[in-house]
Amino acid sequence: MRVLFLGDIVGRAARQAVIEAVPVLRTELACDFVIANCENAAGGFGVTPPICEALFAAGIDVLTTGNHAFDKSEISPYMASQPRLLRPANMNAAFPGSGHVIIQNEKGQRLGVMNIMANLFMAENENAFACADKLLAEMVLGEAVDALVLDFHGEATSEKCAMGFHMDGRASLVVGTHTHIPTSDTRILPNGTAYQSDAGMCGDYNSVIGMQKEAATGRFNGQPAGKLAVATGTPSLCGVLVDISPDTGLATEVRQIRKDGVLAPAS
Repeated sequence: MRVLFLGDIVGRAARQAVIEAVPVLRTELACDFVIANCENAAGGFGVTPPICEALFAAGIDVLTTGNHAFDKSEISPYMASQPRLLRPANMNAAFPGSGHVIIQNEKGQRLGVMNIMANLFMAENENAFACADKLLAEMVLGEAVDALVLDFHGEATSEKCAMGFHMDGRASLVVGTHTHIPTSDTRILPNGTAYQSDAGMCGDYNSVIGMQKEAATGRFNGQPAGKLAVATGTPSLCGVLVDISPDTGLATEVRQIRKDGVLAPAS
């Protein structure tokens, strides 16, 4: 089985690039499933039902989110009715929607996807590791699912690394989102779980994590330069591609995907 995971989609230009690229990537890379984080797809903050529908129509099987999941109020009823749009499982239970899903493709392959928010430097939520263990009880590799992917949405690379090892041997892929910068630690952990601390973003890298440079830089140097707005240059598409054994559900190969924009390509 082959699964493509695309990092945080930031703004209109990036989502249009993703919509155009996913059908091509599914064919060129022979993907069985595609997952993407969409929490910044609507103007950099949140996502709307029409955007989700367009991303699903392009061939994305599951959409994950993070701390910006509910920035757009209209997403709440849609989240409650669309099981393939996830919000972090360890958010307060009062939030609509779910943090995990199992889907099946035409080949009969079963993919489990988990979406969990980290605890360090993030809003207060249930302990991420305890949440992962609870979800794993429902999504055992080789029993309930043939492959399992965790989008771990968080700030600290240390916490992400710890989650990778916590899940090692129990998931096919643990990949971080939220920081929008692709890390170079792509590898298979000792017990067979593919790992990368952050997938990076689908967005314009001639920016500050997807936002126009002037306003973002002004917030750091004490010279505010207006409201944050999404950078509108050519986006790079960043993600992770993992091959998964049909016998064990563990990774046999993993590599970065980077195309277009100002970043060096990888495939």
